[in-house]
Amino acid sequence: MVSDGVVRIGDGQRRARLGRRQLLAPAGRAARVEEVADAVVGLHASDPATVYLSACARLREPSAAEVERALYEDISLVKLLSMRRTLFAVTEEFAPHVSAAAARPIAVKERATLLKHLGEFAEGWGEARLAETERAVLAALAVRGEATTAELGADVPALRETMVMAAGKPYEAKQSVGSRLLRLLASDGHVRRSRPRGSWLSSSYPWAPVEQWPELPAREAKAEVVRRWLAAYGPGSVEDVKWWTGWTLGDVRKALADVGAVEVGLAAGAVGLVLPGDEEPVAEPEPWAALLPGLDPTVMGWRGRDWYLRPQDVPTLFDRAGNAGPTVWWCGRVVGGWAQRADGEVVWRLFEDVGAEAVAAVVVEAERLTDWLGAVRVTPRFRTPLERELVA
Repeated sequence: MVSDGVVRIGDGQRRARLGRRQLLAPAGRAARVEEVADAVVGLHASDPATVYLSACARLREPSAAEVERALYEDISLVKLLSMRRTLFAVTEEFAPHVSAAAARPIAVKERATLLKHLGEFAEGWGEARLAETERAVLAALAVRGEATTAELGADVPALRETMVMAAGKPYEAKQSVGSRLLRLLASDGHVRRSRPRGSWLSSSYPWAPVEQWPELPAREAKAEVVRRWLAAYGPGSVEDVKWWTGWTLGDVRKALADVGAVEVGLAAGAVGLVLPGDEEPVAEPEPWAALLPGLDPTVMGWRGRDWYLRPQDVPTLFDRAGNAGPTVWWCGRVVGGWAQRADGEVVWRLFEDVGAEAVAAVVVEAERLTDWLGAVRVTPRFRTPLERELVA
């Protein structure tokens, strides 16, 4: 509970911060995708479409080309398997912190798991052969410049070997050594995903070598990640930070202490945290609507969501694994969901009467989305009940 004398930040003020700081109010939209990625700390990238749709919802002039510039030309935006073992696209300047705070610890676990599976489900593998194979892959990439896992298998035959997982069970699956090993090398900061073969929606992509980032102390890196999260998402609870990062409670508490996080009061007597000096109210942005994609960083930004998402709407907007589908927002609240039909029409459903002004603003955003998508058709990787219903 909140003690006397602590500043209180109500739900309305949290929504005002969300609209301004996450670049959702039209006046705050960005010119470049790097600004967007930093504003939300990182763009979810588990679904290739999310990076583009999330970025373009916050760009003054939305275009897939702007996102591709950052990802594949300037390489100022990089994808890392990091917080919560989720793929995020973060700015190159921020990447060393994310790598030290989350990606490399994941790589340690990935390596141990891969070695365990190789020992159980493949023959002739151990630490020495895994290290030898990694060196061979990096040498092949240095020659090729970039290559898919299948192409690298021609140079490094060990990548083509397979592991049968859960043999004899209904969910038995065969995995290639290559698919697991390249993901490990990416987590360790040795390779990155390059421009996909096909459209920007494609999951078929080559790998390219990465110049090694400077090694940072893990504690320092974790503090920087939390500092940025509080700047973008604060106030939030300790539980929010723990869920978003995927760290232990001890690591979260250390990072919050290192940045000097300040307690504030939230609704219903809950305790939140902000950066020092961030207790004062922010001005309400102009009324705004947004159509955000599945797994957008805003809807996935907190564990406690009741202040922007009604609990009764969760079953239709999320899949059973907790992945958010496309959402319709009005002034800092989720008020519905949307989808794109096969003919390109963007359709939506509102869960409540939000008034004529809100409906008109949603229409504008749907037209804006339709215009920049053009002939592209987007189906979320993680389908939700409402999205399926809207496209049926």
